[in-house]
Amino acid sequence: MTTAAAIDRIHAALAGHVAADRLPGAVALVARGDDVRVTVLGARSVGGAAMTRDTVFRIASMSKPIAAVAALALVDDGTLALDASIERWLPELADRRVLVRPDGPLDQTVPARRAITVRDLLAFRMGFGIQWAGQGAPVVRAANALQLGAFGPPHPQEPPALDEWLRRFATLPLMDQPGTRWRYHTGSEVLGALLARAAGADLGEVIRARVLAPLGMRDTAFWARDDARDRLATCYGSLDGDAQAVYDPVDGAWARPPAFPSAGGGLVSTLDDLLAFARMLIGHGPQLVPARAIAEMTRDQLAAAEKQDGSLAPGLFATRGWGFGVAVNTAVDAYGWPVGTYGWDGGLGTSWRTDPASGSIAIVLTQVSAYPDFWPVYRDVWTAAAEVTRG
Repeated sequence: MTTAAAIDRIHAALAGHVAADRLPGAVALVARGDDVRVTVLGARSVGGAAMTRDTVFRIASMSKPIAAVAALALVDDGTLALDASIERWLPELADRRVLVRPDGPLDQTVPARRAITVRDLLAFRMGFGIQWAGQGAPVVRAANALQLGAFGPPHPQEPPALDEWLRRFATLPLMDQPGTRWRYHTGSEVLGALLARAAGADLGEVIRARVLAPLGMRDTAFWARDDARDRLATCYGSLDGDAQAVYDPVDGAWARPPAFPSAGGGLVSTLDDLLAFARMLIGHGPQLVPARAIAEMTRDQLAAAEKQDGSLAPGLFATRGWGFGVAVNTAVDAYGWPVGTYGWDGGLGTSWRTDPASGSIAIVLTQVSAYPDFWPVYRDVWTAAAEVTRG
């Protein structure tokens, strides 16, 4: 299928969902090589201004791969090493204690068998993170009370500044021994702290210097700056017919700088900025890190036993593994995307896939919070977009 035919199918799918009031609007693209096709539909908010190609979206967990590339750039220049301890830069996290049971009392711990490494953070195997079962565990309640942003959707104005964030986080035991078990999200937050400390600069400055500026990603940042605020979409927690739940308005949490920039979920971006990032990963445009680093980022880093634990991420690993900030297809997925496809989603309504074998890229941006595998908008878009990988 040609990119033109694929974008027509994506447009038709999205138009049906806009008409059914599942979302006020969306932008999407498919690309192969220099052939880029874009569709723009609906409005930036319910009853608001028309959606445009340069609309700014909160990309939530799609921040993770961008932070991962910044980390790989610091590895490439020798500032960091993948398999080195993080304790040089984050001494607060030395001499960790580990819970005897992840759902057990906070005072029942054993010493960590080794230090947390940079690779552990990138691959989400640091020993701490989200689990979809056991949300009432003592360590989860304690982390939420500390306002770390360690669990749940992003709230960029809630966590404290970096030094205080680390002080609070260091009071918690790990949930697992480092390097033994995949747990989502928190690795990226600690990675952000590591990047700031190692580079001696605010995380926003580090990511701008290492990724955003070289790729011309002028609208990507940890808050909607200057004219970007005028193009920011309203974010909805849900949108079901007449029922509207605004998660974040245009003048809300992303309208000013956060105290703790979240590498796990804090960035805003645009369709073309994300395309520049995706194209860099397959060798187009400025190359920020060596090809071997991209290969390591986009390969499955997990052991089979980790992926069989359904309490950590129900259904995620049926056809996928995990690299550095991205999911990686280990089999053809339910939508038809082939082995080797990588990318990730943002829980506030954004998603991206790349098939490096064909050079195909697809991105869809909305601003309605939804879990991809359970939302018909995503299912229809990714089924339509997968056809271009075989075109």
